[in-house]
Amino acid sequence: MKHTPTIRAELDSYLKQKSLSLTQFGHIAGINRGIVSGIVTGNSPISVNQLDRITEAMGLPEGYFYDLYVENYIIERSPNMRRIERLLYRCAELDKLDAISRIIGQIMDNLLYSPKLFDIAEALLAQGRHAAALLLYENVAEVEKYQHSERLAVCQYRIFTIQVGDDQRQNLRVATVFEAFVERLDEIDQLEALKDLANVYRSLRKWDKVDEMARKMRGKAEVQYSMKHQQEKRKPREHEKKTRGPLFGYIAYADLLCASVCEAQGDYQQALQYTYAYADLDWVKETDEDTKHWVDLFKGWAEGNTYVNKLLSGHTSVLPEYVEYIAVTSIANNNEKLSKLLNVMIAANRYGIGVDDVLLRFETDINSFSQLPTSTDIYTEQVIPDYFAWFGYEMAHYYLYRGVYSEGFKYLMNAIVKANILNNETYFINCMGLFLHFQDYAVPETKAGFLNLIEKVWLSNVEKNGTANRCE
Repeated sequence: MKHTPTIRAELDSYLKQKSLSLTQFGHIAGINRGIVSGIVTGNSPISVNQLDRITEAMGLPEGYFYDLYVENYIIERSPNMRRIERLLYRCAELDKLDAISRIIGQIMDNLLYSPKLFDIAEALLAQGRHAAALLLYENVAEVEKYQHSERLAVCQYRIFTIQVGDDQRQNLRVATVFEAFVERLDEIDQLEALKDLANVYRSLRKWDKVDEMARKMRGKAEVQYSMKHQQEKRKPREHEKKTRGPLFGYIAYADLLCASVCEAQGDYQQALQYTYAYADLDWVKETDEDTKHWVDLFKGWAEGNTYVNKLLSGHTSVLPEYVEYIAVTSIANNNEKLSKLLNVMIAANRYGIGVDDVLLRFETDINSFSQLPTSTDIYTEQVIPDYFAWFGYEMAHYYLYRGVYSEGFKYLMNAIVKANILNNETYFINCMGLFLHFQDYAVPETKAGFLNLIEKVWLSNVEKNGTANRCE
């Protein structure tokens, strides 16, 4: 029978090897001699703090004994939640995810631990330790999957927000899983969850789902807004939950999303009607500065999108006005400038408009579009990267069809790289088709770079998904 090594045996061996007395080692580690004696003899358990001091005193890396600690003090003994909590935080700090998994696996058969582990996950998420928090959320969700609790729904919401990333196939999967739990959330949390889902589906161009999420969000927000103002004289509850943004904003944003759906479907007249709806916010009852800020934002977005819908429907005469609007309104926001210039390029390619003067005017801004944004906001994290790939494709299309091949292939290569990062098959195929259409105009270096990229994507796909068995 194989014996599991123990921390106390390791410490005892170290003391003998270094010829250190308990008192001497206790002085080095900053631990009372009696405690050191109790640890060596096995009469006293070790706290995580004491273990860290012992590890440092022995000249070993942080967390060196954590796997043994899990074995000696959690698996082999009755779980002590105070000890477990401290160990989980330290493992998260040191990115010891395997140790976290072992700890959770040992205790998660007991539902009584679920609330505490959920609280720890929330704290880790607030600290930005997403990988560790995800392990806890997933295990709490697994244990409570038959409980139909709000905590289960919150876990699924957190799992969704953590897992949404660059891979659009993965994003579709996690969005589909989470959608089934939205109705179990608190009514206020449902609004933000529906908004997040709508933005993920928007980046995936799943317009039917964007429309569905937007309409649900508007309906729920209208109910909440009506309830808020029906009882104006009532005293607000001390711990009344508040939305992340102003409540009326969810109603207006739903109209903005519905407008984007109509725009994507080519129904520009209906898109304009939704745009006029979120521009007219005279019904909003609040008059504070934050409300004025958001009202002005929606009015500004509506002004720009009014130009866009007219431009994309073929009224190209509004282009000069739209360009001036971009110059004036997007000074400090590169993401907004990207989406607006994307509209210019779509219209230019659709209607054969020359926009060289516009590209020259915004050359510095366009050159700065090379870096994907980092943000915790779902719109910035999901929709904007989608625009990066799309913008690169439209720029490539514009230059290649105008015979400016060096610029065209430069943007095309950037676009296909971003499409691959996003795992967006539609953009990737469009970029490949555009390259093949103009390949006779590519210099040897560009052709070699393109083929090298395609080979890398192929090899990565084979490694990730495997390949079919060869026929005999």
